Amino acid sequence: MSDQSLVFDRALGRSRLKRALAGDYPDFLLQRAAGDLEERLGAVLREFAVAADLGTPLPVVAPVLAGKAGRVWRIAEADGASADLVGDLERLPFAAGSLDLAVSLLALHGVNDLPGALIQIKRALKPDGLFMACLLGGRSLQELRQALLEAESETTGGVSPRVAPFADLRDLGGLLQRAGFALPVIDSETVTVRYRDAFGLFRDLRAMGWANTLVARRKAPLKRETLLRAASLYAERFADADGRLPATFEFVWLSGWAPHESQQKPLRPGSAKARLADALGVPEIKTGEKPGGEG
Repeated sequence: MSDQSLVFDRALGRSRLKRALAGDYPDFLLQRAAGDLEERLGAVLREFAVAADLGTPLPVVAPVLAGKAGRVWRIAEADGASADLVGDLERLPFAAGSLDLAVSLLALHGVNDLPGALIQIKRALKPDGLFMACLLGGRSLQELRQALLEAESETTGGVSPRVAPFADLRDLGGLLQRAGFALPVIDSETVTVRYRDAFGLFRDLRAMGWANTLVARRKAPLKRETLLRAASLYAERFADADGRLPATFEFVWLSGWAPHESQQKPLRPGSAKARLADALGVPEIKTGEKPGGEG
């Protein structure tokens, strides 16, 4: 990708993740995602010989796959993550058709070339292999985004991007199809975490390595005046009745299968053997005809 199309400073992101993993990494979002993954995979009535965990920051996927998958390869994007491989999600090391299952939790929203990453994942899957991932969607941290933009505008007379532009639900569905996945499914759920004040949220984001890594960010750190004003605006605009502050994280779940001849195919237009009108017990109205048979 050209420098102009880069959204994230990936080297900085890996450096911050490495520092976060060496500290007291808050795992509450990952544990929630892992619980959701277990529930979703429970509906898949098959086992997978070779699986890969793609970039999940902590080793929470392997326990979910116990009894569901044989060999689980874990690829991490930073040292210190107890992984089999340390690599880049935009340059996957797996050979074509080598995986039966690929899973990723809260990692893929940080890549610059998500369409390319999805194409690589689909290529690495065997026919009828499954891909399932959870990543942050567009509504994530919407409260923080608003508070920071207004605070910076007030205190500096200008703004710079501070919160990542997470992908929209509809865009992600289109990317799955473009990557060649069959039977794609996409859905989202909102996870709300409540804090005593905005500084608690700031601390958790730094501790997860999620501080600003946008290429277009203003390189100078936020002024104390701006941070204080952002915290004040956050409380004024979004506090719950008990005074605690909600932080929204939108979990977007993607799933799709590598195409295989055994999979269900959509019916050809005009191939239906029964009419919808007959099933509903109503008269059929042809195109251009008004109800009652009038032209």
